[in-house]
Formats: sequence, structure tokens, C-alpha cells
Amino acid sequence: MTSTDQQPFLSVRDLKVHFSTEDGIVKAVDGLSFDVIKGQTLGIVGESGSGKSVTNLTILGLHDRARTAIEGEILLDGKELLSASEKELERLRGNKMSMIFQDALASLSPYHTIGTQIGEVYRKHTGASKKEARARAIEMLKRVGIPQPEVRVDDYPHLFSGGMRQRAMIAMALVCDPELLIADEPTTALDVTVQAQIMDLLKDLQQEFGTAIVFITHDLGVIADIADDVLVMYGGRCVERGTKQEVLRAPQHPYTVGLLSSMPSLDGPVDVPLLPIPGTPPSLLNPPTGCRFHPRCLFADKVPNGLCATEQPALQVVDGRGSACHLTDGQRREYFADLTAVRHN
Repeated sequence: MTSTDQQPFLSVRDLKVHFSTEDGIVKAVDGLSFDVIKGQTLGIVGESGSGKSVTNLTILGLHDRARTAIEGEILLDGKELLSASEKELERLRGNKMSMIFQDALASLSPYHTIGTQIGEVYRKHTGASKKEARARAIEMLKRVGIPQPEVRVDDYPHLFSGGMRQRAMIAMALVCDPELLIADEPTTALDVTVQAQIMDLLKDLQQEFGTAIVFITHDLGVIADIADDVLVMYGGRCVERGTKQEVLRAPQHPYTVGLLSSMPSLDGPVDVPLLPIPGTPPSLLNPPTGCRFHPRCLFADKVPNGLCATEQPALQVVDGRGSACHLTDGQRREYFADLTAVRHN
């Protein structure tokens, strides 16, 4: 990942999250490791069902412990979270770490005003009075760009537009100045203009507070705009990671190549056809043997002895740059040479 002398604020090591269901064990996350430092953004990208959201809900402790088997280690500023009690996690959630959910309308209560909901978080963690909490809510709404915050603080969520609701969610997430912010596809349902405004807002707030951000998305265009480092997930595993420039300009895994090839390029020929990834994501109840991507991989037959179907490739990491693929470096250069990658400054 990004070269730095700073210690990671969030460190995840060999995380496994398995759910018990009537149909069997769902291996939602199966051996995931990454670090995030303060002032940096890690973008986690992958198709639906790849384990992105489960990973971050686990960091926050938002899972049913009775039905969930969790292994590994999650350290937040040196504190182990998987062994923490619910009371300890409640003190951390909204205070030291916070989350922006994808659907603001579903996440906000329709029965309480925006100001009441933002103020409730502030009062819980600071012991502030109702008057102080209301003033803080107005301050945060102003900070995230809500017009007339003194008036809108008393509005209910349904009176806000989609972009304004998402801004209100960001205000709620940041009201206690958390050091870790997890954003779970916060711009998915928004139009492109509002999406860009939300991204600029997050970058400005990160610059102001030095927050560590984990940004979950399936959109590589969003990743190109906001992330410093990128982690690509497939079937509950990390298949590639590196800096944004490394992953987007020189992908090392066929899945990342597929994601890039299925996106239009602004600086390439207009008549170049998009190349969608064939097939569908794997079932996490019964994942494929070997490399989980091999049934959809265009290069699996290039690896001798059917290795892709029988042996799971390890994530080989050198100086923070890594991929989990049986192809050699030479094969990657040869087979990925025709990729028209999305170019970013």
C-alpha cells in the first residue's frame, strides 16, 4: 500500500467471517488483511456479494454473534475489537469510528427530526445538553453544506432530497470527530453531480480532521477519484491490492482487468467495445475449488496442469503491491498488454 512511516490506525489480519444458515455455512469473508492510516483513504472494490460490506460491519461489531463465526484480528488504534464487549463497542461506535450507510432514507428514522438524530449521537458520547446538541447539529449541517441549517435542523428526513439526506448522514457520522470513517457505497443512488459533491465533501473533511477512511464501492471511477490505496475483493478474498495508480494503470489480476475492461475510457477510441466479465459471482455457500475466479477467468487455460481449478493462489505481496494469481509476471505482461485501462491523473 502507500509507503509511509506512520503506523496503521486500523489493522485487519486474516479476517474470516462465516455465517450459519439453513443451507450451510456462508464464507462471506475468508482470510482478509489490510491496513489504513490516518489521513488516507482505502478503496475496497468488488461486485455485490464479494464481502465488502460484511468486512466493515464486522469492524463496527454490527453482526449477530450467535450465528456468526469470526476469526482473525482487528486492531483500532492498538485496541483489539473482536474480543471487545458490546459496551466497549458502543463507546467506540459513533465516537472513535463511524459509518455512512448506503441508503440514507432507510438509515434515518422517519419519526425524528434530522437535528434530533444528529444531536442524539453527540449527547450519547459527550454528555452534552439538548441545547448544546442542537447547536452542534446546526454546526455540522452547515459544515456539510446544508442551506439554512438553523431551519432545516427541524425538518424530517423525507423533506430532504437524496443528496441532502446523504449529507445529513455524513454530518451524523462526523458529529463526534471520529478518527475512522467507513463509507459503504454512500453515492450509489445519487446522480453524478451530487455524487461529485459528496466526494469533494469527504475529501475536504478528511483534510480538515485527518480521518482514516474506508470507502466501499463497485465503481472504479469513484475509486479513481477518492482512494489512495485500493483493495480488490472477489468471493470473500482479496485478489489484488496496491496504490490507486498501480491497480488502475497496471492491474495484476484477471478480475481487476475484467473490471477495467468493462468500463468506458474517456481517453481511448470511442469505438472500442466494452468487455464484460462472463458468468456470475460465485456462491459463498459452495465456492469453487482453487482460485474462486477461475470459472470466469479468460486466462485460466494458460496455467498448466489445471492449477487454477485445484490450488488456491496465495496473495503474493511485495512492497505493499500484491495479487493472488497463478499467472507469472511475464504472462501478465503478455496477456494484459491489450487492456485499454482507465487513465487518471
